[in-house]
Formats: sequence, C-alpha cells, structure tokens
Amino acid sequence: MINGNAIGNDLVMREADFYVHELYPINFFGTTVYITTTHVCTLIVLLAIVILGIMARRSVMKTKDAPSKFATGVEIAITTLLNFVDGSMGKAGKKYVNYVGALFVFVLFSNISGLFGLRPPTADYGTTLCIALVTFVMIQYAAIRYQKWGALKGLFEPIFFFFPINVISEFATPVSLSLRLFGNVLAGTVMMALYYGMLPVFMKIGIPSALHVYFDLFSGAIQAYVFCMLTMVFVADKRKVES
Repeated sequence: MINGNAIGNDLVMREADFYVHELYPINFFGTTVYITTTHVCTLIVLLAIVILGIMARRSVMKTKDAPSKFATGVEIAITTLLNFVDGSMGKAGKKYVNYVGALFVFVLFSNISGLFGLRPPTADYGTTLCIALVTFVMIQYAAIRYQKWGALKGLFEPIFFFFPINVISEFATPVSLSLRLFGNVLAGTVMMALYYGMLPVFMKIGIPSALHVYFDLFSGAIQAYVFCMLTMVFVADKRKVES
C-alpha cells in the first residue's frame, strides 16, 4: 500500500533534506525501478504549465476590443520571446521559437518550484541531462542538414590529428549544459535545506523569503535564460546563420 502522508512529506523539501527519495517501486522486466520525488514534482510542474497555457489561450481568444491584463501580459511575453530568438538566431530562428519557448518555460517553472515547497526537478541530474540531450540532437541535426558532409569534415579540422579532440568537444556540449544547470539549481537547494536545518527557529522568520527570491526566483530565471541562450548559439553556429 502507498502511504499518502509519507509521499506528501517526501515531495516537500524537509529540513536539511535535499535528497531524491524513492516513493513507489515498479517491477520493470525483472528490474525494480522507483517513482521518485523528481517524477512527481516534474508532473506537477508540467500540469501547472498546461493549466497556464490553457488559461493564456482562452484569455487571448476572448480578447476583442479591450484585452485583459492577463492577455496583454501573454502578448508581451510572446513578443519578448520572438525578439529574444530573432536577436540570437536571426530570421532562421522562427523555426525554433516553439522549442525555445517551451524549453524556457519548463526550465523556469522547474527552477522556481522550490518557492512552493517542491524539490526542483532540475536539481536532479537525470532531468537536466535529458533536456541537454534533446538540445544536443537538435544541434547535430542542424549540422547534418545544413552543412551536409561539412559536419563530418569539420571534425578533422584544422588537421586530421584533431579528430579525437573535436569529437570530445561535441559530446562535451550536453555534459556542460546539463552540469551547469544541475549544479546551480542543486547548490541553491542544498543551501536552503542547510539553512532550514542548522539555524534556530527565530532565524527562519523573514530571512528565508529573501533567500528564496535569490536562489529560486532570480538564479532560476538566470539559469533558464542561459540554457536557452546557449541552445540558440550552438544551433545557429551549426546552421552557419548570419544574423
């Protein structure tokens, strides 16, 4: 039987506890795998994004003469996204607006989920690595599609002996992307857990709010921006796009 109270306690970051917890075992082809706090928190984040997306669509669709404040905010966000992608990738960026937008929203919501007591999914390397691998596939696809044999030829430049180094450099991209995001988010999670666990009760009033604003909101937004920016830079470089 699943203990609902135990799962609820594990989903919320407890004092001095920044680990990923196993919630429910599943027998998968003879191997036991677990539903963890990361899976559940990721599902909560995705549901929040879906609900917000539905609300945004309805608000914009109902807009006729005088748009609501929410609809105006949605339009400003979309315009900002278009300018952001266009400024980094040029005209070719139109093809990547949806991906960059979805990537930014997911990473941002995951990073700031600590504000609501959840353990940020991006504080789990399994999450950040998967995101980085999707970006890596997109980068390599852009290289093969637009450079053709030049993508392979580039691995042997400037001379043949640089081939191993160039290959390592290519595979270092998803590793560096994932570790940068994971390290920054996990550091904030650990700092907050240690703060709550080590300091006396009177020090937990007021001060944590400022720390959450920095570690969860400010740092989370910065990391989402950096991840998306690097994604666009790498893809644009493989496409040989001139802004």
